[in-house]
Amino acid sequence: MTDASRMIAPVRRPSWLPTGLIRLVDTPLNATLTLLVAAVLVWAVPPLARWAVFDAAVLPATPETCRAAAGACWSFVIAKHSQILFGIYPLDERWRPALVCLGLLALLAWSVRPSAWRPRLGVIWLVMLLAIQILMGGGVLGLTPVPTAEWGGLPVTLILTVVAIGGGFPLAVLLALGRRSDLPAIRTLCTVFVEATRALPLLSILFIASIMLPLMVPEALLPDKLMRALIALLLFAAAYMAEVIRGGLQAVPKGQYEAAAALGLGYWRTQRLVVLPQAIAISIPALTNTIIVMIKNTSLVLVVGLFDLISSGKAALADPAWSSPAIETYVFISAIYFVLCFGFGRFAEAMERRNKASRP
Repeated sequence: MTDASRMIAPVRRPSWLPTGLIRLVDTPLNATLTLLVAAVLVWAVPPLARWAVFDAAVLPATPETCRAAAGACWSFVIAKHSQILFGIYPLDERWRPALVCLGLLALLAWSVRPSAWRPRLGVIWLVMLLAIQILMGGGVLGLTPVPTAEWGGLPVTLILTVVAIGGGFPLAVLLALGRRSDLPAIRTLCTVFVEATRALPLLSILFIASIMLPLMVPEALLPDKLMRALIALLLFAAAYMAEVIRGGLQAVPKGQYEAAAALGLGYWRTQRLVVLPQAIAISIPALTNTIIVMIKNTSLVLVVGLFDLISSGKAALADPAWSSPAIETYVFISAIYFVLCFGFGRFAEAMERRNKASRP
């Protein structure tokens, strides 16, 4: 082997070293960044571990245990978990919102499977929404009536998320198609709605629904505060998702429309069978981002007096018997939001891999 060939020959790496470990130090920049990250971890992890684990108060879940601890007060979270999760819902009836949360999460996990995507899925969700109203509201089947003003915590967050995204998606599809319609009236109406909604902050839309709407609508026709917030979130989500889907529609090659026309397919069959499946597959990354933002935006309903998960946590911290461990409470709430958002993100990634695998 000549000297020139030795200079350009690739360096053999030990086979027993993982590729990921080699990449941490294979260039001067990577080695420097690895050392910096290692230094930050050495500096931050030990005190964090002492605070969160070794010096933390766990059991018994009493105020005295919390005050005597030098670290985190997980005793408060254990003692107040019911109030944080279910807000001001009557204590003796909290099995009902707990059942609603379990049912919603189980149905969401079942619904993300491609084998579940059948027409019956819509019927199952309608039955689930009716069951939620019966369980949370009561007044039938011997259940104690509980007004929506006393609903709170995780059930409200999940209900707002499911209804806003689930109800907003079909509306978003119609708005996206309307913005590309050849009929000027439909195109103008859809454009005005989408642009007007996107030009307003979600807070202002919630204030309109909660404060201004009662001034313009007779009380007999006025929905309650939770329903008004649901409608506001649904319309807001629909406007943002409509623009994402419209981008996906524009990315579908023109030849797909021409092929559908050559097969004699009408407008709606072309959209349902040819165009929309491709447009939505293209839009999955952007839709994922929009939906995750909407999951977190449900926390804004606290400004209009609804007891979502964050509001319930703030109410629990008002107990004077405890030392108000706000950090631990918000870490617990953040973990719930993280599980919801991270889980949906992983589902979206699985959808992307499935779409790539199905392409020729």
